[in-house]
Amino acid sequence: MSQAGRGVFVTGTDTGVGKTQVTLGIMLCLQSHGLKVAGMKPIASGCWRTEDGLRNADALSIQQHCSISLPYGDINPFAFESPIAPHIAAEESGVAISMVAIAQAYQRMLRQVDWCMVEGVGGWLVPLSARHTVADLAQCLALPVVLVVGIRLGCLNHTLLSVESIQRGHLRLLGWVANQIDDDVARPERNIATLREWIDAPLMGIIPPQPVPSADAFAARLGTGVDALINKDSSTW
Repeated sequence: MSQAGRGVFVTGTDTGVGKTQVTLGIMLCLQSHGLKVAGMKPIASGCWRTEDGLRNADALSIQQHCSISLPYGDINPFAFESPIAPHIAAEESGVAISMVAIAQAYQRMLRQVDWCMVEGVGGWLVPLSARHTVADLAQCLALPVVLVVGIRLGCLNHTLLSVESIQRGHLRLLGWVANQIDDDVARPERNIATLREWIDAPLMGIIPPQPVPSADAFAARLGTGVDALINKDSSTW
């Protein structure tokens, strides 16, 4: 494509709501259109030690699904061993999470591909330091947002608060994904219908309960939403 690559920030209503699978699913959908795609998970806690350094399962999955070969350090610039809140993990490791370093890695990727997906960590307002949150990272990268909603008890409040915060930060909410992570939740279809009424952004896809979540299964449910994303005029983002 002749224009500069596009980027999207994937966030969630909480941790464990399926951000990585949605990220991978969108990547697969974009690749099915012949587009060159990269992805990154700038900050990851819950990593294990290898000969090459700390590694995170989600970040490795993103690396494997990129259209081009990219160094792990660009995909996951800040990796922490302890599976705890990132600002605590960073403090205990004596590391300061740098927005500048993340932005530089992102720009290196964007110069090589048509689309770059950036997955956040935890929810929208998870602290990254004493002064910055995930929302500040999306602001720093100036990216439009896709919100992954975990359909479970409490999701209405969590979702509407997240949407309000995204819009108050003057970022574009491109769309949202309803991921039915709790197959025991009562009235999931009513919850989704309520959110459709309240969210002024398109529902990109509904993911049914997945005994074994896979990128292919998510991509199959996100195809129509991603088509709309591709066709959206980036000047309106």
